Amino acid sequence: MPLEFFILAGIWGACMGSFLNAVAHRRVRDRPWWGKERSACESCGHVLGVRDLFPLISWLILKGRCRYCGAKISVRYFLVELLCASMGVIIFWRWKFSWACLLSAVGACAIVLSSLTDFESMDVFDEFVIFPGLLGLIIRIAGGWPAVLEGLEGAAIGWGIFALIIFLSRGGMGWGDAVFMGGMGAILGLKFILLGLYVGIMIGGFWGIAMLLTGKAKWGRHDSIPLVPFLGAGCFVAMIYGPEIFQYLEKKIYISFQVWPF
Repeated sequence: MPLEFFILAGIWGACMGSFLNAVAHRRVRDRPWWGKERSACESCGHVLGVRDLFPLISWLILKGRCRYCGAKISVRYFLVELLCASMGVIIFWRWKFSWACLLSAVGACAIVLSSLTDFESMDVFDEFVIFPGLLGLIIRIAGGWPAVLEGLEGAAIGWGIFALIIFLSRGGMGWGDAVFMGGMGAILGLKFILLGLYVGIMIGGFWGIAMLLTGKAKWGRHDSIPLVPFLGAGCFVAMIYGPEIFQYLEKKIYISFQVWPF
């Protein structure tokens, strides 16, 4: 594919990162993120102009400070935009122009948005997962009834596993995690959401071990940790490398894992 397409994919990702960052930040603070609401400096309140809102570029040019009052702008904005730009390039590199690319893009937006709110406030907002999940089911119509059924099964299993954990732990885990996995299950389907769950738990486990070894966490500590970023990372790995993982499994246990559109 021509290099220009990958550049456009990166630009799209960076723009989505800027938008999702603003949406998550405002939603956590119960501020409107739609309509006539304008972006403004949180320190001086000055409405930001177009030249202040170019993803990645504006932060670098301004050296991470407000043009109007000189207040420091969190590096989070730059890092999220960079992450989303990378995700956009990776998705396009993996799936090119296809239904899988579109479905992965929807899933990536849901992952980033819910991870940001979970990381910032330990909250996962239903609308940020349910709507992408419904959009995923609509896209699956292009693959016929089996593809839609796969999405419905994924939603049921993704939600059901965490609902069972919540029930057994008597509320030890929030319902936001269940809703997130339900929405992602609708996007990824039954087999891929199970893979995403497994990979996400593994990533979270390695992170926890690293925190213990570095002394940043202690055994028996009851502090809550945001789980969605780890589950989201697992789901992203599944949507990118799931076919290769399942092809390997097919050779070992002789069961087909092929699902639309991946």
